Amino acid sequence: MKLHLEVKNLTKIFKMHILNGKEITAFKNISFDLNRGKFMGISGKSGYGKSSLIKCIYRNYKPTSGTVNLYDENGIKIDLTSISDYEMLGIRNNRIGYVSQFLQILPRVTAMNIITEPLIDKGWEYDTAAERAVKLLKLFDIPKNLWDAFPSTFSGGEKQRINLLRTIIDCPEMVIFDEPTASLDRKNRKIIMEIIKEMKKQDITMIGIFHDRKELEELSDEIFQLVRSDDFSDEADVPEFARSSEEMINFKL
Repeated sequence: MKLHLEVKNLTKIFKMHILNGKEITAFKNISFDLNRGKFMGISGKSGYGKSSLIKCIYRNYKPTSGTVNLYDENGIKIDLTSISDYEMLGIRNNRIGYVSQFLQILPRVTAMNIITEPLIDKGWEYDTAAERAVKLLKLFDIPKNLWDAFPSTFSGGEKQRINLLRTIIDCPEMVIFDEPTASLDRKNRKIIMEIIKEMKKQDITMIGIFHDRKELEELSDEIFQLVRSDDFSDEADVPEFARSSEEMINFKL
């Protein structure tokens, strides 16, 4: 197995200026490795820093400390916490995709234009980009009459499929999911799950937060659990590595 992502002692502390500089710890000293082509689920109670963690990996948030090393096929690593914003933009455009719970789009842009935009931005001819988009639209059962319609009028499930297709059209090596099925009904959750399973077959490395525990377990090769020391009713049950910290601790299931 080739190492793809290495998170070491990652910490995020928010400084709340509207609260006179009060500091709030989202998570502390998180460490894990993720091999290429594997899916790691992130689990934990509400408020334990799941979304903050993946946003630090994607660099929506700048970590307070620690490293996030992204490895290429040759084993050469780059620390995502230390590169410039411009360099990180290049990583996002070429190597890492991000799928949020909601598709945020301009109101009068067609589904086809939304999906092909990442390829057009890289210099692809529109016809070539559209040809690839059509293959994905057919594969994931988007009705043809919606291809040139505005997703602002689509159902939640249709919007999320467009969201996923836009992310995977340029074949990123890694995709991060932030509760992509949370706002969907059962039928559309099932469709999104099947799309993600198809992505797994393409050896795309994935990290994901899912509201539904069964969905998380169904997709994940490994689940990384965020816990706190007060989650344990008996001090004897607290893992040895957790006893030196009163802050966020973590372990793998």
